[in-house]
Amino acid sequence: MFTGCGTALVTPFRADQSLDEAALRALVRRQIEAGIDFLVPCGTTGENPTLTRREHLRVVEITLEEAKGKVPVLAGAGGYNTAEVIELAREVEALGADGILSVTPYYNKPTQEGLYQHFKAIAASVRIPIVVYSVQSRTGVNVLPSTLARLAEIDNIIGVKEASGNIGQIAQVVAQTPEDFLVLSGDDAVTLPLIALGGKGVISVVANEIPAEMTALVKACLDGDFATARRLQKRYLALMDVNFIETNPIPVKAALALMGLLEPVWRLPLTPPSPASLEKIERVLRQLGLPIERRVHVAG
Repeated sequence: MFTGCGTALVTPFRADQSLDEAALRALVRRQIEAGIDFLVPCGTTGENPTLTRREHLRVVEITLEEAKGKVPVLAGAGGYNTAEVIELAREVEALGADGILSVTPYYNKPTQEGLYQHFKAIAASVRIPIVVYSVQSRTGVNVLPSTLARLAEIDNIIGVKEASGNIGQIAQVVAQTPEDFLVLSGDDAVTLPLIALGGKGVISVVANEIPAEMTALVKACLDGDFATARRLQKRYLALMDVNFIETNPIPVKAALALMGLLEPVWRLPLTPPSPASLEKIERVLRQLGLPIERRVHVAG
């Protein structure tokens, strides 16, 4: 269900900081029309730490309404309080989400046993599939391959979004988990090598901007057509990189604003990109022939 290219959706806001439901619906429709394989609302790219519970559930609900069963929806439901995560996971399941993406607890930095027990408890509370999200650069904890091997024995823990950036670790995860355990890239730029090692796809930031092209890259990899995949990787690498010139999702939302797809609004503690970063983002879009529909102004 979650093989291929999934988009880690941004959450659009209006100028008054409220949720822009119309823009979100348009973004989801654009993704589906481009042939994306699945959608991931309310992840890090969706600024989920700044969403209220009501907003979080509304974003998932809108995504499900627009997806209409055409593509699966893997909804974010993670955090550092296991009991609260279980409550959110149950609510997301009740809305009809096809699965849950659950980030490792941050700040309290559990041990490997703590990580195992955390995800085991979430898995016991819902019936839908769970994908573990391991991103040490943001959370301070790394899910080791041996821990993922244990978690893979739990029926509804079906995969991992692996964002360690460590190719050696990714190779170990693939080697130590069952064939049907989904290893998905958490970094656009390493999707190609991850799939070459046996991974099954990506949860992508750059697919917000280029859903059809990133889907084509992933499909080429999964089909073993690495010549095509390398060509697409080379063409779009600059966009993958510029999306992280500042903290994600600052650059990708700036790019989408330049493309006329949403308002350039972030919630604190995220701020608009610097003028220098915005100039680089616009330059990359122009080099790729992506549409610039509006000017975006940031404080100098």
